[in-house]
Amino acid sequence: MTVTELAGDLLATLGGRSMTMASAESCTGGMVAAAITDIPGASAVFRGGVVVYSNDAKVRLLGVQAQTIASFGAVSAQTAQEMASGAARTIGADCAVAITGIAGPDGGSADKPVGTVWFGFAVRGATTVECVHFDGDRRRIREAATAWALTRLCVLVR
Repeated sequence: MTVTELAGDLLATLGGRSMTMASAESCTGGMVAAAITDIPGASAVFRGGVVVYSNDAKVRLLGVQAQTIASFGAVSAQTAQEMASGAARTIGADCAVAITGIAGPDGGSADKPVGTVWFGFAVRGATTVECVHFDGDRRRIREAATAWALTRLCVLVR
């Protein structure tokens, strides 16, 4: 499926359950929000999104604890979880997806190589996290992360 088809499927699923969504994006830079808002009628479901590229923005806009980032890093399960719950709370949505990762070509390490992406999902108060390692260049990693986020959120709300 294309990203447009995935976004349409997610919107239909959320709409059928009378649910709203929000997004909090770092390495994808708003690609999830863009995919969602490309679909006519998205405003019935999509409440809003925030691009939080810096650690300070994650703290100030989403309520991620500075200590979480200091202890685990911006690209971590803990940060993704706090980003997702913060987006749902701050934006006022039934569910949210958060994405934080290393799209490259720089920034990777032995523990967190380029292509490491953590996803946080908040669905009606319950949060889950997943880590996926994507291959490819920066563009490919960001596109794959966007598709993964749309697909997984759809599965989780079904």
